[in-house]
Amino acid sequence: MDAVNETIVEAGSASSGTASGMSGLTGRVLVCSGGRYESQANAQIRESIMDGWADCFGEDNVTAVHISAAASSIRILKPTIVFAIGSYLPESTYFGEVCREAKKIGAVTVFWATEDPYEQDANYRIADDFDVIFSCDRWGHNFYQRERVFHLPLAASPKLHYGEIEADSEKTIDVLFCGVAFTNRKDIVRNLLPVLRDLNIKIVGPGWGELGIGFSDARIEKSQLVELYRRSKLVLNLGRSLSFENKRFVIAPSTPGPRTFEAALAGAFQVFHEDTHEIRRYYSADEIPVFSNRVDFERLVVTYLDNNELRVKMARKAQARTQAEHLYKHRIQYALRVLRDEGLIG
Repeated sequence: MDAVNETIVEAGSASSGTASGMSGLTGRVLVCSGGRYESQANAQIRESIMDGWADCFGEDNVTAVHISAAASSIRILKPTIVFAIGSYLPESTYFGEVCREAKKIGAVTVFWATEDPYEQDANYRIADDFDVIFSCDRWGHNFYQRERVFHLPLAASPKLHYGEIEADSEKTIDVLFCGVAFTNRKDIVRNLLPVLRDLNIKIVGPGWGELGIGFSDARIEKSQLVELYRRSKLVLNLGRSLSFENKRFVIAPSTPGPRTFEAALAGAFQVFHEDTHEIRRYYSADEIPVFSNRVDFERLVVTYLDNNELRVKMARKAQARTQAEHLYKHRIQYALRVLRDEGLIG
């Protein structure tokens, strides 16, 4: 079994899929979330996860609320599963109340930590409340001092992220990156500047503007990304390295973030900066190539920048892989299997 296929089994990227394929599951699911930044509130990830649950339970049986309204919603809706997602920092006072209300009606409680490993010092705030915890980070999930903790990567949503790959579409951007200029990202990009200076680049996000031509502090809405991907030859994938809360555990992320899966589904040709070999659990070398230094990156530019046919071929393979294995419905199917294996649902 190769590395990619090994992850398919472990991360629950089931091939068949929907509610009827999950032994006739019935009931109602309440998805609740809140974020470190209230304006963001994990809205897009919540919507994506809602789609995954709808595939398994039916759209009419899935409801989403903010975590602050979850306890009252449980009393009214009487869900079978209460599925909380996001950060466990600012809304920690609600979690105990939510789980107490769920237990009164016999609902299973689940938390999917989508900000791991950046808040690991604070995981005690949820450790004792939920029946099962899923962590989006393979390494970070080892830092919960309790049983029933599982690794569950984030994913992509066809409704939000899919883009048709057109072999003859005009590519006006040589290298694209969209995201906040965290320190580790700036270090990587500064190292690549001798190569980037000769290219038509678009690197946008808070903190980039100071680096000059081709860089901008503009914020790009996720809804605009699919079009930017369509216009770009190479899309840089740079992980973030920061810790919102960590002082005891300074944990480097291991699992690729959601942007990897989203960009692949959108049809982007990604070049991935690897800190670990974790990317190979999800995509092969002929789907997403990697680099770890300027020499590697320059080699990728020489190989792929002017080879549209090869870029399109690899982007299509990465997109097909994502459609088959890395959608939110695949993650929810795995979560349901875990709940069943743990004896929490029938």
